[in-house]
Amino acid sequence: MLYVDSSALLKRYVDEPDSARCEDLLLADPRWVTGRHTSVEVRRNLARALPQPAQAAALQAFAKDWRRFHVVELDAVTCERAGDIAQTTGVRTLDALHLAAAGRVGGGVRFLTFDVRQAQAARALGMAVVGL
Repeated sequence: MLYVDSSALLKRYVDEPDSARCEDLLLADPRWVTGRHTSVEVRRNLARALPQPAQAAALQAFAKDWRRFHVVELDAVTCERAGDIAQTTGVRTLDALHLAAAGRVGGGVRFLTFDVRQAQAARALGMAVVGL
């Protein structure tokens, strides 16, 4: 199973460095999981990064992809764990939520990110990181 954070998922819709590599990693694992907040992050960043009509096309592709995700809800347990992670690792709030959501999935999940600080924190928490 592959936990996909926003930095990775955006590479699917916006041509960025490592977009092709990210696509290969996504296609290599049919089981995608992410936190509920990923939808907000991706939609916001697509609105900022792309002009119309590219934005509309990317949002449509994202909506199609979103249906295939197993989504971890940001319940009280996940948010409390995210607070602990933020406090101990110093990662940003949304990154802590990703890490806590990935932790809720359990063993065997690989964490796909292209965010250096988040990758370092994920490794410190014992997660297998791909992307960086």
